Amino acid sequence: MSDSDLIKLYSSRILALAADIPRLGQLDAPTARARKRSPLCGSTVTVDVKFEDGVVTDYAQDVKACALGQASASVVGEAVVGATEAQIRAARDALEAMLKSGGPPPAAPFDGLEVLLPARAYKNRHASILLTLDAITEALDMARQSTA
Repeated sequence: MSDSDLIKLYSSRILALAADIPRLGQLDAPTARARKRSPLCGSTVTVDVKFEDGVVTDYAQDVKACALGQASASVVGEAVVGATEAQIRAARDALEAMLKSGGPPPAAPFDGLEVLLPARAYKNRHASILLTLDAITEALDMARQSTA
């Protein structure tokens, strides 16, 4: 990776997002809590989700990740409350396709993940970028199982 590639990858926008992650912490009574870890880099994300009538009503996260994983968590943390399960799952799938197969960025309300387009070329960073949405989808699966 050249110096110019690093500069492009760690843009000021990505670093600003990483420095200001919203909704840090834990919820008192989440519907579900999930923790995901990237085996490649050791990044971890733990999420608490309150989910009612098909919509995320509250959310908190604990993020221990690289700047790219933190930037992803920042965008997701701003967008997830009010999102439906379908929107979250679509965003997760779109983010993976954007990174791995050149697909378009996720749709609103997760369209801010477009900032991570430069990370396409860095496969070793993909898992960290996907961690937050992976954890949320796992939490939603857990919530669904507990009400079934």
